[in-house]
Amino acid sequence: MSRTYQLEAGSQAATLNEAQLLDTQRAFDSVAADYDGPRGNNELIQRMRLTLWDTVRREIPAGSRLLDLGCGTGLDAVEFASRGYQVVASDWSPRMVERTHARAAAAGMQAQVSAVHVGVQQLDRLEGGFDGIYSNFGPLNCAPDMVEVAHQCARLLRPGGKLVFSVIGRICPWETGYYLFKGRFKRASIRATRGVTAVGMNRHTIWTQYYLPREFYRAFAPHFSLNGYRALSLFMPPPYLVDVYQRRRKFGEWLGRLDDRFGAWPLLRDMGDHFLIVMERR
Repeated sequence: MSRTYQLEAGSQAATLNEAQLLDTQRAFDSVAADYDGPRGNNELIQRMRLTLWDTVRREIPAGSRLLDLGCGTGLDAVEFASRGYQVVASDWSPRMVERTHARAAAAGMQAQVSAVHVGVQQLDRLEGGFDGIYSNFGPLNCAPDMVEVAHQCARLLRPGGKLVFSVIGRICPWETGYYLFKGRFKRASIRATRGVTAVGMNRHTIWTQYYLPREFYRAFAPHFSLNGYRALSLFMPPPYLVDVYQRRRKFGEWLGRLDDRFGAWPLLRDMGDHFLIVMERR
């Protein structure tokens, strides 16, 4: 019998079983070979990535020990290693872990980056003593039990340690407008789904859950203070619409400046393709 996990962070409970976790693993395995290209690292993704990098460097001093949840191909882990951090890079996809090993080796960072095949539902397998934990581009949206993730993050972090997470948000005006215009009404409303929902990628299925920032924080509130959050890609289109940005680059850059200026404003910060949230261990 497959194990069932309970999702408790939202207003309604949902379940995610081991078969669905394996679906998600296979989906990311299938794209690992080319995930550094337009699928996983185009110009719009790079812009959001830089925001997380800057935030981690501002919140957590160089020389600290970091845990990367959902490391992908290791772009973030190797970047932080090059800045003087020690990084344990974890991912549920074994192919992504292989890519991270290879990237660290190519950069001569094997001593600074340790890549491990551990999913966000398996954090009890890791030893603690971290100064910071970060996660980029939504691996936590695939976590089967956010309350348990929060508990494990509190165990793994030293008091005063920081969480810096980039999470896929529930309200994305660009996405809603784009799919309504295309007449794909069901797709336009997918982020409004409560609980776990299936999202296709590369002929595979990713089982995910969307959050509002405060909804997401609810699971972490017993252990962490909320330092702040902001929208990512609010005025700019989401990364899968990079062709829209490329056709109107000057206009897109202007939208980017709007993101930088207004993305942390009340109400606006609750919208966007992702949100970036910073929490501190009590």
